[in-house]
Order: sequence, then C-alpha cells, then structure tokens
Amino acid sequence: MAEKTNVPEIRFAGFTDPWEQRKLGELGSVAMCKRIFKEQTTEQGDVPFYKIGTFGGTPDAFISRELFDEYQRLYQFPKVGDILISAAGTIGRTIVYQGDPAYYQDSNIVWLQHDERLDNGFLLQFLNGKSWSSLEGSTLKRLYNKDLLNAEIAIPSPDEQHQIGSTFARLDDIITLHQRESRFADTG
Repeated sequence: MAEKTNVPEIRFAGFTDPWEQRKLGELGSVAMCKRIFKEQTTEQGDVPFYKIGTFGGTPDAFISRELFDEYQRLYQFPKVGDILISAAGTIGRTIVYQGDPAYYQDSNIVWLQHDERLDNGFLLQFLNGKSWSSLEGSTLKRLYNKDLLNAEIAIPSPDEQHQIGSTFARLDDIITLHQRESRFADTG
C-alpha cells in the first residue's frame, strides 16, 4: 500500500509546502446564536429569524430590531464571511454570512469560530464537499459539535487556502451564471 502524502499532486504555482492534517477543533470552536423563544418571534417584523426549515430560504418568523441589537451586542454572533452550517434537517448545508441583519436558530445553525490559520473560502469548499453520512441518530440525523470539531481537514498555508477558495468561488459563480443563462434560454 502506498504511503499517504500530504503534498497534493496538483498545486498552484509557487506553493510547495506540505499540507497539515488537522481536526477542525484544533483550529476553532463551534459557535451558535443565543436561543430565541417562539414567543419572542412574530410573523412580520424587523429582523428575519431563520430556523432550520427556512435556513437558506425565506424566513417565516422575525424578531424586533431591539432584541437583535441586544443579542448581537451581548452574545456570540457570526462575523461577515463566517460559514453558517445546518446541524439538523439537511445536514451540512452552508451559507456565507453577508452581514445583513438576520438571526439564526441556536444549535441547529452553527459556525466555526476560528483564527487566521483557516480561510473561510477554503473552509466553505471543504464543508460543501464533506459527507456527513456517518452521523449518529436513528430517526433524525444531527451534526453534533463533536462531529464538526472532529472532522479531519488537510490544510495548506493561509495564502494557498485563499487561492483555492477564491478559485472555487469564481468557478461556482461561473456555473451559476451559466445555469441562469440556460434557464433563460429555455424559457425565452
């Protein structure tokens, strides 16, 4: 059996260092928003409240701007660019937090708080390619914090991570554009 190497066969020019095998828990910790109770939500309002069923779609609940400002100031809240991950329902669905006022259901929607050793564009590609099929649970699968933190990732230098993440983001944008053009051509 061949020895597993931490140097990929295909690289961007100028990068030669081996990649480090790590667990996500060595690079950060799981974070989630403070709990919002049903009685704190309304059917219309100032700030969308995304539950697992509306994550990535259209919200059906809202919270007041005052509550949002207070919770954002006092408790954990994603930073622009953080990758939000669904931990229930459709496991592993990702959304990049763009900074718009929005609030996310605790424990069902989480993110990895990390430092500069991990580039969010690279992390997004890793998470989007990660299979969570081996998760525990007989009826309802769930991505527990330990599952996310124990996920193994091979990471290159931050500069190479950025290059990889940016390249795949551009490819994703091109694919999305072509899909829109194709749909428009089919209906036109």
